[in-house]
Amino acid sequence: MMRRSQESEVKSQKVKYVAPLLFCLLTSLLNASALNSQAVGELPEASVSAATREGRLAIFDDVWETIRERYYDPNLHGVDWPRLGARFRPLAAAARDSREFYRVMRRLVAHLGDVHTRVYAPGERFTWLQPFFVSIGVSVREISDTLVVTNVESGSEAQQAGVSVGDKVTSIDGEAATVALARRLEEDAEPLNTEAAMRLRTIDRLRAVAKLFDGPADSSVTIVFGKNAGREASVRLRREQQSRRAEFSVRRGNRGYSIIKFDAFTPEFATRFVRALKNELQSARGLVIDLRDNGGGEMEAMVDVASAFLPAGLSLGQFTDREGHVRVAPQTRLAPLFAADTGVRFRGPMVILTGAKTASAAEGFTAVLQTSRRAEVLGEHTCGCVLGVRRAHQLPDGGQLDISELNYHTADGARLETFGIAPDETLTPSLEDIRARRDRTLERALERLKAESKKR
Repeated sequence: MMRRSQESEVKSQKVKYVAPLLFCLLTSLLNASALNSQAVGELPEASVSAATREGRLAIFDDVWETIRERYYDPNLHGVDWPRLGARFRPLAAAARDSREFYRVMRRLVAHLGDVHTRVYAPGERFTWLQPFFVSIGVSVREISDTLVVTNVESGSEAQQAGVSVGDKVTSIDGEAATVALARRLEEDAEPLNTEAAMRLRTIDRLRAVAKLFDGPADSSVTIVFGKNAGREASVRLRREQQSRRAEFSVRRGNRGYSIIKFDAFTPEFATRFVRALKNELQSARGLVIDLRDNGGGEMEAMVDVASAFLPAGLSLGQFTDREGHVRVAPQTRLAPLFAADTGVRFRGPMVILTGAKTASAAEGFTAVLQTSRRAEVLGEHTCGCVLGVRRAHQLPDGGQLDISELNYHTADGARLETFGIAPDETLTPSLEDIRARRDRTLERALERLKAESKKR
């Protein structure tokens, strides 16, 4: 049905990036606005522009046909793709500007109910290892339908203005915070009722919360924060360009238990993990692995970390293509791929902490350790976002399309996509916990390690 306009130009601008298999990273979806990006390899100059009707149709046709040809499910989850193409193509052509055009594209792709398959406008996609973004120095999350400050960056204008962890967000630029959130959700909303689409809405809600204070760099936003005892404070904050690397930390808890927290499965972090086990963690009585902010990463990095806790040759699941052929079947190994050190096995008790942002490679890792009873899982239900992205697809205007090309099942045949992982014990922070800066989930994990140690 779809015929590409300017077909020769579009084809000449396609670039296939050969990269390590990604489970797909959710991290970038839950961060602040990206300002610039670092793609793999040199990008060609844009051949068309979303500013023109002809350009918008060329981009639309490229997205529509590429998904049809490469998506891991040839039935596209039962979606009538030709009908959707006929419906959305005129909307794309009529878009007033690039922003409205990409909003139409996101609505089209949303029908797949897949958080991995995403369309990014030029300059919107950013490197997840060290993203450049705009921020006011404040992070929030929803707790019991209330927007609550969970982090205030040290030295930020927000901290100097007296914004504190536990403050409630009451209004943003004169608009009630709940109304502002609902408006952001409606911008890209589609009336979808499938189970996958409902899960996608949950992820979109997390993303919308993370982007509540979006705006151009050096612009300002006025926020009213609800403080303790019913007080309110109106604060005007400037949006600043920032850069933050993914984090990796190791710290020693009480009674010889250690906590490792890292935000992504990368070769660098896998190497640091293995070295930490060989050095400072060698004498640890037990280990807490905090994956609550881990959005995924490279498969081989995940294999290196999992191999530090499980016997060699254990299946970590398999990836299959749209024809059902097994393309990748990772297994644990004797020696790490990325670290020069010989393999080190940690045999002490373990607890993994999960949350709604725990996704992709972090879910695959958690699943195998939970099902093998090697670790107990505490926290909140994971994302249910586990598919394989093999390569990015460059759009003719410089935008990018990420496509789920591989399906994933665990070693025991479970499909984590949509369903996610239920923790062995569910623990959700309360407003009182956040205000007191109390991490009950971590406290409970240390209690479980202590109890497990007594059994040994």
